[in-house]
Amino acid sequence: MYVKEVTVQNQVGLHARPATFFIQKANEFKSSIWVEKEERRVNAKSLLGVLSLGIVGGTNIKIIADGTDEQNAVDGLIRLVESGFAE
Repeated sequence: MYVKEVTVQNQVGLHARPATFFIQKANEFKSSIWVEKEERRVNAKSLLGVLSLGIVGGTNIKIIADGTDEQNAVDGLIRLVESGFAE
């Protein structure tokens, strides 16, 4: 299991469009991936799950992966979040 914490950079957070980019990226990996905010953990490959966390700009989240490509998965998603989803 590989875990890293990141602060969501873009002002609006993970609303529909950035969440879609996040999920598409998560689905590129074989590992099981979760997003955690304040003790709530959801499947990072689920749009409804990610949206249900209500992640806004400035929020700290943990990205957790477990599987053969767990480190690449977490690091790739961290880079996406840190880029502000190119917004």
